[in-house]
Amino acid sequence: MDKFLIKGPCKIKGKVSIPGAKNAAIPILAATLLFDKPVVIKNLPRVKDIDTMLSLLKSLGSKVILSKDQKIVKIINKKKMKTFASYSIVKKMRGSFLVLGPLIAKYYNSKCSLPGGCNLGARPVNYHLTALKKLGMIYKLKDGYILAKSKGKLKGTTIKFSKISVGATENLMIAACLAKGKTILKNCALEPEIKDLSNFLNLAGAKVKWSGRTCTITGVNSLNQIDYSVMPDRIMAGTFCIAACLNKGYLEIQNFNPKMIKTELNLLKKVGANIKTSENKIFIKGPKKIKNIQNIKTKEYPGIPTDLQSQLMVLMCKANGKSTITENIFENRFTHAAELRRLGAKINIKNNKAIIEGNTRFIGAPLMSSDLRASVALVLAAIVAEGVSRVDRIYHLDRGAENFEKKLKNIGVKIKRFR
Repeated sequence: MDKFLIKGPCKIKGKVSIPGAKNAAIPILAATLLFDKPVVIKNLPRVKDIDTMLSLLKSLGSKVILSKDQKIVKIINKKKMKTFASYSIVKKMRGSFLVLGPLIAKYYNSKCSLPGGCNLGARPVNYHLTALKKLGMIYKLKDGYILAKSKGKLKGTTIKFSKISVGATENLMIAACLAKGKTILKNCALEPEIKDLSNFLNLAGAKVKWSGRTCTITGVNSLNQIDYSVMPDRIMAGTFCIAACLNKGYLEIQNFNPKMIKTELNLLKKVGANIKTSENKIFIKGPKKIKNIQNIKTKEYPGIPTDLQSQLMVLMCKANGKSTITENIFENRFTHAAELRRLGAKINIKNNKAIIEGNTRFIGAPLMSSDLRASVALVLAAIVAEGVSRVDRIYHLDRGAENFEKKLKNIGVKIKRFR
């Protein structure tokens, strides 16, 4: 099992190009199941979760042709596809469950395993199932699988999600594209990755319109051949911006529209960062003294994303004074706090709130990752720790961070991968 060895403290300086967004690519790849004609997806991030999704598409009968650099994929579906999404693949990644909607919409049948992925507490799929049932899907749960079918085409209706859910919004949007009539989805998630999915579908001939948190989809009979480039990864862009702030660093973030992380950049300005932007670049200089923030709260977009919570906790550990972070999206997402304490952090957890003392002197130590974003946070902490840190179980990181150690080496981090 691979590990990172990091010798700190490191001064960060240089340029970082942001890859395609994993969280945008996965629902787009799932949506390719709707197509009879070839689809080309560009700007794919080279991460394990994309490999998992492509393996799932292959198992369903899609022909998957990757470019030499594996950043472009051409997908050609057979006339008769399989509809069995095996546990052996779906267990690796929660996003795999997004094939259920298109399989039911296109083939009226699916046997789909309940999903796996990062351990972030209860993330029920009932929002997906309840909504798909309203479109006409009939299902039962047996032996860890959803056995689903429909009597012909799904039928459009009005659905209001009881809770904002990114995955349910994506699954329903995809399924409704081939449904009969009009589907109105209310209380939808608005993350940029969802807008990227709707852009992809519309360019292929779907009829998806937005008004605030309401999404209206008018069903069509089929989708057209398309080439599409996935949006860049806003979480990785935010991560590197935080990294620049940790130790008076300076970074030029390339291939990224700053407007996508406006809320995050405003927060980093409050911390003391000097930030300048252009159309596709961010220039960020870390503060001499990191200012504490009293009440950081994760929230659905356009709020502070939960996927940057652990990285912000590392930053607040180095801030000048006490801070608090409230996690409003996922339960069980403070597991990294215990590992940060091993480096010297003083963090007190009360329910979904973390109280961070600040002014922490990190001392290198062995660390263990629990999920993708926690892995990234532990690496950031090790970068500014005194001495050597070992970060175990970095397979979590490999699921979603493209060439992370290479990017870090290029900006001055002393990092080595070993088994």
